Amino acid sequence: MVATLTRRFGDLDIAEEAAAEAFATAVERWPADGLPPNPGAWLTTTATRKAIDRIRRESKREDKQKEAQMLYDANPPEPLGAIDDERLRLIFTCCHPALAMESRVALTLRMVGGLTVPQIARAFLVREAAMGQRITRAKAKIKAARIPYRVPSAGDLPARVSGVLSVLFLIFNEGYLATGSDTDPVRPDLTAEAIRLTRLVHALMPDDGEVAGLLALMLLTEARRPARVSATGELVPLGEQDRGAWDAELIAEGHRLVRERLATGVAPGRYQILAAVNAVHTSARDVRDTDWSRIVALYDQLLRLDPSPIVALNRAVAVAELDGPEVALAIVDRLDATLAGYHAYHVTRAELLRRLGRGQEARAAYDKAIELAGNTAEVAYLTRRRDQLR
Repeated sequence: MVATLTRRFGDLDIAEEAAAEAFATAVERWPADGLPPNPGAWLTTTATRKAIDRIRRESKREDKQKEAQMLYDANPPEPLGAIDDERLRLIFTCCHPALAMESRVALTLRMVGGLTVPQIARAFLVREAAMGQRITRAKAKIKAARIPYRVPSAGDLPARVSGVLSVLFLIFNEGYLATGSDTDPVRPDLTAEAIRLTRLVHALMPDDGEVAGLLALMLLTEARRPARVSATGELVPLGEQDRGAWDAELIAEGHRLVRERLATGVAPGRYQILAAVNAVHTSARDVRDTDWSRIVALYDQLLRLDPSPIVALNRAVAVAELDGPEVALAIVDRLDATLAGYHAYHVTRAELLRRLGRGQEARAAYDKAIELAGNTAEVAYLTRRRDQLR
């Protein structure tokens, strides 16, 4: 709905606020009047009227003909790109090169992914106030620069796609492991939308390796969703999942994409390497069959492309299976300065300390991980693991 309103009025603030007002009106009226036959159309029509009312109040225009045209515009919009999809156009608008990369990603997560400012702040490991200011400035710049609401031409796509892929990956991650305490631990609505939009980008750029890599990564990760949360609401780690519950069709499609990229002989990028890691995991019928040496080698390759502490942390998890927890813990402890506020860092430390028999230190690490984790299923799992320690 926000994407539709943005196309019509060309203003992200008006679109977002009108949508919010429409939902607030629905909360008041639907319990008394009953659910309308087409709730989506009702909300969009109400939001459109709210937006027009706001424009009238702010501009006090006397051009009634223009107002009537806005209100009763029955002409369908002309397609503005190779693929006529409202949300894809909104992504490319929010990911315009006029904005800094961090602003592009944050704004799109807010406008397209529907994530809250606290959720986005956690994804970036920054303060909520700073993230709110970043999003506000980005919306103002789009309005001031009159950035067009459309999918770029074919020639402009390569320069624009990097920010779009970052956004889609973060939207998927929020669905894969939701950070809100008042939301379901896994949000298939977000993962499905991220996959749908990535498929559209792949259709636009079928020869782009990173687009194909991201799609493969999402499919191989989504395939495991049915086994990720137990009947008691706890997160189930990869090594304990029922692999028979994994989606075989998604795995086959993801593997095919990975093989196609390998066959090109072109050096892979970040998403292609991550997809290859997941292909190794999903190729093993049992966790004991996992080729950990191959996974460590892939992370070594990824570290050369992206020498970030989070990649180093993920590599350490694989090193623990190959060389033992003591070697891995030494790697993890060197990341303390940069990842002290990241819950997965403390989860990894807790599990490694547990395997080394250092129960008191493991309990402290679990406590910190529980404090920082926002996912309800993960908190339940970590709490049980901590309470099992003597």
